[in-house]
Amino acid sequence: MDDKQLYLSSQVCFPLYSASRLITKAYKPYLDELGLTYPQYLVLMVLWENNGVSVNQITEKLGLNTNTLSPLLKRMEKMKLLQRSRSSEDERSVIIQLTESGKQLKLKARPIPEKLLTEILSDNIKIEDVLKLKDILNELIVVLSNKTESSRKI
Repeated sequence: MDDKQLYLSSQVCFPLYSASRLITKAYKPYLDELGLTYPQYLVLMVLWENNGVSVNQITEKLGLNTNTLSPLLKRMEKMKLLQRSRSSEDERSVIIQLTESGKQLKLKARPIPEKLLTEILSDNIKIEDVLKLKDILNELIVVLSNKTESSRKI
């Protein structure tokens, strides 16, 4: 076995981790203007796409655990961005809906993706590269999610 396999420069995980941290950091000034954290922004994007979804649907979409999401949703409810209510069909299910403030925030957030894309694009990184990377990362997420689910069933 070659020790180079354990070098940081040989790892696939480190550039992904580092890029993720740096992208989140790039979002920060834009989200600070809205008074949001990155995880709150992700929840809002889910709700802007489909308002009135269950907590379980949000956890599934974002790949978060309920114990991570619940305190986040409570803080967002205190911020008057969303409201939580029990489902009329299934008392165990909590439905999350945007408030008027949460809906209005969408207008302020609309330019953020384009601003961030402008920061990413360069002579070496074109829009096609970013879109291809997104597709590859989505496929990686599917593969790793399936492997994680398979190992839980054993």
